[in-house]
Amino acid sequence: MDDASPRRLDEEPAVTGEGRGDQPGLLPSDLPDPYNLPELRIYSRSSIFFWWPVWLTGYILAAITYFWGERLPLSNGTKILVHPDTGLGITFIVVLGLIMMFTNVRLRGIYSVVGLLVVAFVTVLFAWLGWWNSILHIIPQLTVYMNFGFYITFSTLLLVIWALRFFIFDRLVFWRVRPGQLTEEHMIGGGEQSYDTRGMLFEQRANDFFRHTVGLGSADLLLITTGARKEEIDIPNVLFANRKIRTMQRLIAIKPEEALAKTQA
Repeated sequence: MDDASPRRLDEEPAVTGEGRGDQPGLLPSDLPDPYNLPELRIYSRSSIFFWWPVWLTGYILAAITYFWGERLPLSNGTKILVHPDTGLGITFIVVLGLIMMFTNVRLRGIYSVVGLLVVAFVTVLFAWLGWWNSILHIIPQLTVYMNFGFYITFSTLLLVIWALRFFIFDRLVFWRVRPGQLTEEHMIGGGEQSYDTRGMLFEQRANDFFRHTVGLGSADLLLITTGARKEEIDIPNVLFANRKIRTMQRLIAIKPEEALAKTQA
C-alpha cells in the first residue's frame, strides 16, 4: 500500500535540481530576498524642476521691495508697496523668459555652450557700442514695476506647484536597480515591469549645459536591454546623473547571491 500520509502545512517542499539548476535540495527560504539586496532608485524629474530660479528670484525681489520699497497710494485709498527702481521688474521678466526658453528648447553638448556664448557676446557688444540706450529709447515707456504682493503671490504659487511635483508626483513612477534586475514600478496601481540587467547598455546623452547646471547635474539616461525582449528605455532629467550611473554599474556587476552573502555577513 502506498504511503499516503498527509503533508504538514508548515513543511516547505524542497526545490530540486530541475527548478534550481545545480543546487538540488534548495528550499524557497534559502533563495535571496530581494528586499535585503542593495538597490538604487532613479526618478525622472519633470521640466518644472528647472523653474526654481524663478520663485527664488521672486522671493529675493520681494525682500528687496519690502525693506527698501515705497508705499504708493491708489485712487481707491489702497497703498501698495513698490520699489522705485524699474530694474527689479525687468530682472524678473528676464529670468522668467530665460527659464521658459531653456526648458522648452534643448541645446545639447557643444551647441548649448555656443548658444550661451553668443548671447553673452551680443550683450557685451551692444553695451560697448552704446546701443542699449538707443534700443531702450525706442520704447520710452519701457518701465516695469511690480509690487510686493505680486512677487509674493506669484512665487508662492509657483513654489507650491514645484514642491508638489518634486516631492509627490515625480515619485509615483520610478526605476529600481538591484543586482541582476531593473524594475519599473508604479506607486499607484502597483504595476511593475522587470528587466534582466545581463548585457544591459547604459548611455548618458550629451548634456544640456543649462539643464546640467540649473538641474544639479541632471542628464538624460538611455538604457538598452538585451535578450529576446530588446527595448530602449529613456529616462529624462535624472538628477546627479554621473553618480547614479556609477552606482548602477556597480550594482549590475554584482550577482544577487553575492550581494545577499555580503548583507548577511
